[in-house]
Amino acid sequence: MIASVEVECLIYDAHSLKEKRSVLRRILTRAHNEYNVAVAELDHQDVWQRTGLGFVTVSSDKVQAEKEINRVLAMIDSFPEIERTTTNLEWL
Repeated sequence: MIASVEVECLIYDAHSLKEKRSVLRRILTRAHNEYNVAVAELDHQDVWQRTGLGFVTVSSDKVQAEKEINRVLAMIDSFPEIERTTTNLEWL
């Protein structure tokens, strides 16, 4: 099973692209290192208070893939400087 999730987020305290990228770097690095997912910033690269992130995981079991994606989403929600606004999960 392949689970793909796209999330759109707001970063309220970012006042420059440098501040935005600082927040995103911590999130993307942690997701890549701690979870079995591939990560990327997909949208809004030039906007400093908004971002679109993508996460993909591959597993032989749908339940395990869903658990991994939910762990990543919980990790994103644990950062106080970023707010997840929309989440789109797809199964391939």
